[in-house]
Amino acid sequence: MASTKRDQLIDTALDLFSREGFQGTGIDRILAESGVAKMTLYNHFKSKDELILAVLRRRDETFRNWFMREVERRGSSPRNQLLAIFDVLEEWFSEGDYGGCLFINATAEFGDRTDSVRGSCAEHKKLVIDYLIGLSSKAGAADPEELAFSLNLLADGAIVTAQVFGMPEAARRARKAADILICAALESVTVQ
Repeated sequence: MASTKRDQLIDTALDLFSREGFQGTGIDRILAESGVAKMTLYNHFKSKDELILAVLRRRDETFRNWFMREVERRGSSPRNQLLAIFDVLEEWFSEGDYGGCLFINATAEFGDRTDSVRGSCAEHKKLVIDYLIGLSSKAGAADPEELAFSLNLLADGAIVTAQVFGMPEAARRARKAADILICAALESVTVQ
């Protein structure tokens, strides 16, 4: 039963942090929405920051698993999978409760670069970039790291644009730019 209460706290906090932000969501609100007692909360988490870190770990795991599975399902080759990134993003942006990237939002709220929350956000982004480097390498890019970072910049730009303007088609626009980058990265291999 204890792990159920812990999961309940994490799920409730994830929902609230996604909708209302980290700083704007107090512990009392999380407790009220989850129906969990304060003592139970502090048996699982020593502080709100520990709860935030647990939420970020959960979101990282569920998001990356979903994202990678969808990218690989939609793309028949590594090159097509690189483009499918933006199709998957468009699907995410079109969800009725889309509120942007929890990791970008957390980074904006936690200004101290040495903060453990910022560190968790950086780790998530690094894992996404590592995945993109792997796809770029399999696709045959001359410089897989360069292509991966460029595609990640486009993806993060689309994520923020979709959030700020309520514009799911930001992913389609980013996909067009990604196609140019991918073509150039793969063409430079054949030219050498």
